[in-house]
Amino acid sequence: MSEMRLTDTAGNRLYLNAEERAAFLAVARRKPARDRTLCETLHFTGCRPSELLEITPARVDLSGGTITIRSLKKRKDASGASKIVYRNVPVPPDYLDTLNTAHGIREAQKSRKQAKAPIWPLSRVRVWQIVKGIMIEAGIPEAPHRSPKGLRHGFGINATVNGIPLHMLQKWLGHAQLSTTAIYADAVGKEEQDIAARMWG
Repeated sequence: MSEMRLTDTAGNRLYLNAEERAAFLAVARRKPARDRTLCETLHFTGCRPSELLEITPARVDLSGGTITIRSLKKRKDASGASKIVYRNVPVPPDYLDTLNTAHGIREAQKSRKQAKAPIWPLSRVRVWQIVKGIMIEAGIPEAPHRSPKGLRHGFGINATVNGIPLHMLQKWLGHAQLSTTAIYADAVGKEEQDIAARMWG
């Protein structure tokens, strides 16, 4: 299995920085409800597009403030058999209000059939197209980080810069090993300007 990295072999970063994340979110919030909530979910949970497509109303806890995501990376138990792993990711209340209003989450949860239906019945390719289109509109330059993966890595960097403990970030991102999550701590040096900006006011 290839090692996860935050820069490519040419030294280009593979994550969105704070300014790019903010620009992406600002443009996404001007889009129709489906695209807005799709982008906000990727932004606020750090999930993979394939994981996003499995989210159903039943996995949205409006009162608890979390989204439950099924980790799609293969996991094995002690006997070597595959096991299913879910993770709960806390999300902002305003985002949940928007999600509920746009997709009728609370109402859908009352019906067994609707509660199990995907919120975004799209293909991974279509998710990629939506995200990339919004990134282009947000002025994110054509580079390896202009992708859904760049958004996921940006979530990890942002969490680390803001002092989220690595074990908690590991849980939110669905990493099997803490050593994988630790790459975000190593990358904080590249984001020192963002940290210093707080000191400058």
